Amino acid sequence: MTMPEFPHKKSRMRRLAAAATGVALLGGALIAAPAQAAPPRPVDPLNPNFGPNVQIFSPDTPLGEIQNTLDALADQQRDAEMSSARHAVYFLPGSYGTAEAPLQFEVGYYTEVAGLGASPSDVSVNGAIEVYNRCIGEGGTNCIALNNFWRTLSNLSIQVNKAGQDGCRQSANFWAVSQAVSMRRVSVTGANLSLMDYCTAGPQYASGGFIADSDLPTTINGSQQQWLIRNSEVDEWTNGVWNQVFSGVVGAPDEAGFPNPPYTTVAETPVSREKPYLFVDDGGRYNVRVPSAHTNTSGTTWGEDATAGRSIPITDFFIATPSDSVKDINNALARGQHLIFTPGVYDIDRTIEVKRADTVVLGMGQATLTSAGGAVPMEVKDADGIVIAGITIDAGPTLSPALMKVGKPNGGKKLDPSNPITLSDVYFRVGGPHTGKTTTALEVNSDNVLIDHTWVWRADHGIEGFTNGVNGDTDRWQTNIGTNGVIVNGANVTATGLFVEHFQTFNTVWNGENGRVILYQNELPYDPPTQADWTQPDGTLGYPGYKVGSNVKKHLLEGAGVYVFNQNNPSSVTANGFVAPQTPGVVLRHIMTVNLAAGTVQHVVNGVGGQVDNSNTGTPSYVVQYPTP
Repeated sequence: MTMPEFPHKKSRMRRLAAAATGVALLGGALIAAPAQAAPPRPVDPLNPNFGPNVQIFSPDTPLGEIQNTLDALADQQRDAEMSSARHAVYFLPGSYGTAEAPLQFEVGYYTEVAGLGASPSDVSVNGAIEVYNRCIGEGGTNCIALNNFWRTLSNLSIQVNKAGQDGCRQSANFWAVSQAVSMRRVSVTGANLSLMDYCTAGPQYASGGFIADSDLPTTINGSQQQWLIRNSEVDEWTNGVWNQVFSGVVGAPDEAGFPNPPYTTVAETPVSREKPYLFVDDGGRYNVRVPSAHTNTSGTTWGEDATAGRSIPITDFFIATPSDSVKDINNALARGQHLIFTPGVYDIDRTIEVKRADTVVLGMGQATLTSAGGAVPMEVKDADGIVIAGITIDAGPTLSPALMKVGKPNGGKKLDPSNPITLSDVYFRVGGPHTGKTTTALEVNSDNVLIDHTWVWRADHGIEGFTNGVNGDTDRWQTNIGTNGVIVNGANVTATGLFVEHFQTFNTVWNGENGRVILYQNELPYDPPTQADWTQPDGTLGYPGYKVGSNVKKHLLEGAGVYVFNQNNPSSVTANGFVAPQTPGVVLRHIMTVNLAAGTVQHVVNGVGGQVDNSNTGTPSYVVQYPTP
């Protein structure tokens, strides 16, 4: 079944009518929304209670108060990498900052910053919203963006104004981030956007990242090792390191000459659905906009008019807090309510079951669900159109069989490919702030699932208190158990921005037929103590970072890298970065391996491609396409 095209644009009148009457816009037709059960507790549509960790500003809020609040939050969260603090900052429609008094602030860990307009142009910031290098280590001289994780910027416009800053800082809006960071529905004008912080002392390394549905000026990739920009517009993109991928991007650079520069350009994104977002309508009522799914698209969804989709009143949501039990959450979902997780850390002692078609689960402020007692924190059933967005799922100290399961193993009911189950900015973590154990982080069994940006991370560092081994790595290997990162069994699954790192056997196994992946990034585990710990039962040295199942007949991977840094045992050897069946329908395009400082990968894929080791540290080995066309 071919997924139908949906128009990108709807008139403002029809959009507002849909929001006010509770109808869905689907392919231009008006479809009445199903009746919703009454919520167990009332939600004020004009002033919903999002809890103490959500700050909402209006244009009437004194600029000095906004500046002081955001500066204090940035100071609190700048080094809070392993903390339990979670925050969201929202701006009601209007303008913030002026040419003479700009609003300039940083975004720290576990912070979401977003506009509450129907369009990014409804919230305008005259100033800058930035992330700089974090200076860590003895003396604070190691200034990098490699660990600048877990933050979000969305649904607003930035007129860059760096008045009062030095000459270097005035040259760009800096967004020096790495994994688990998204920029969505953002317009930047007035200066360059830089994805590295070249003004702070070095070495200035960065390892991001993800942008979607945005309109950008000249963008400086800088030291970013890899990046995916999807369904956006960009005036110009400068330079690249190892792996920069463009999907459905107007103004994307030409990939001719790959790997120099290391660009992978996909003209149209095969399947896309933008992340749901909060907005306030003309009557001051809060809603969640749920964009429609599309095929074969490029550019933003909002450039001329509203993003196509449906609007759900906030009164149809169960607004959860960390004090709510899973029983209460499941009861709300069973009644037909949608679900919002307010910022915080949630102990999940039984599975949250998302069963009903078109249910939306939306996290605010990097809301985090932590497995308790070995529970699987979330299961998504085989039902059309379920959307999970903006949450992090952590493993707990008791082994979980999985952190999230999507669909029934061994085949569920047939789903509508025009309305895919969608995961947007859903992150997974094993270890870091506390010990964690899971057999598989993400298991996808349903067909026609869309994974739009995920980071699946078995932590290579944290505050667990390990002492044995290099940086405690031997203890980490024996304690923070993460056997597999991602296993995909469903057919016709698409991933745009798949980041999976440090798992103890296969980081990613793709068994489903007709899979499509646009940008894959992987680091092999740092911490195998011995080669025996990093050898497959059949004697194969190491585990590939990406494996396509031996029975798969059709698969396409574009723009992918596997990195090795076996610091605990630098003599470790991995035979192949990628493994795939040798059949014409399975194509791996623009793939590479690289040695970061320790360990060896003998080949890129299936014995093809040169070895990376300590003799060529930092120099990738590329394969333009496998098998050779």
